Amino acid sequence: MQFYQKRDFGAFISDTFLFFKENGKNYFKNYLLINGLLLILLVVIFIFGYRELFSQLAGSNTGGQNYYFEAYFQQNQLMLVVVSLIVFILFLAVTMISYSYPVLYMKRLSETGNKNIKTDEILSDLKKNTTRFFLFLLGLIFVVAPLIMVIFGVSALLIFILIGFLLFILLGPAVLNVVNFLMFDYFHTKKGFFEALSYAVRAQFSYRNGRKKSPFWKYWGSTAVMYLLIQTISSVIMFVPVIILFATLYTVPESGQVQQNPLEGPLAIVFFIFYGISILFSFIMVNVIFVHSGLQYYDSRTDLHRNLDFIEIDTIGTHEI
Repeated sequence: MQFYQKRDFGAFISDTFLFFKENGKNYFKNYLLINGLLLILLVVIFIFGYRELFSQLAGSNTGGQNYYFEAYFQQNQLMLVVVSLIVFILFLAVTMISYSYPVLYMKRLSETGNKNIKTDEILSDLKKNTTRFFLFLLGLIFVVAPLIMVIFGVSALLIFILIGFLLFILLGPAVLNVVNFLMFDYFHTKKGFFEALSYAVRAQFSYRNGRKKSPFWKYWGSTAVMYLLIQTISSVIMFVPVIILFATLYTVPESGQVQQNPLEGPLAIVFFIFYGISILFSFIMVNVIFVHSGLQYYDSRTDLHRNLDFIEIDTIGTHEI
């Protein structure tokens, strides 16, 4: 599979699945070896750490006794703070690996062509880019996030007229593309954050040489399709625990019986199992979005398209017949 080449709308989607067909076994093996334990710990701590909190909240609401929940919160502040701190640290570690892993994996694969990438190689790449990742995260939080809030805030103000709704539809995939292009360019080159951000924005509207048709709509369209596909699958998985929760909430107890807390009992176990699966699935699906964005990024790097063409010309006649 050639990475640095021009692709059309359909090729972005088909080549995303082709990537996982050719490299999925090696890709997810390394991903789970590096990130699997952290993901499981995050889900387990989140579920068991907050289960009692959710149970108290649901129980007080169904019984109309909110003061019980307030008393529980006051009595367990230290526990909730500790659990929240652990979840935050694990979430940060999982986010770092989940967001940088697909970028660094595709970078190594596109540069070496080796489909049998070792876990140690990816770990080495992750360690080398730890500082850059935290700088990237700071830039994302203090530069990109405020800009996104302003843009969507203006769109929200315009929601009362039709243009606001249309802007929301237009901006969603476009903003996602800019952020993903920013990460790919930041880790594929030695550029600083703002230089990579500048390229990420410009690449949405024109190729590097500026002489080809704008790629905006094919980037926007393919991202919208992939995002809708993943959200549909995620919603189906998340739909099961939601149905379980609502079924218990709206079950009318028999005469003389006290309504049971919806987050206690056998159904609660099923609820949290499916909830944990949905969390794991959402992190895994991030890989699909990033691989898709990576193919878009390689499409935009027309400067490297020419370099690969020259390499292929140079290798003509060097293969044994």
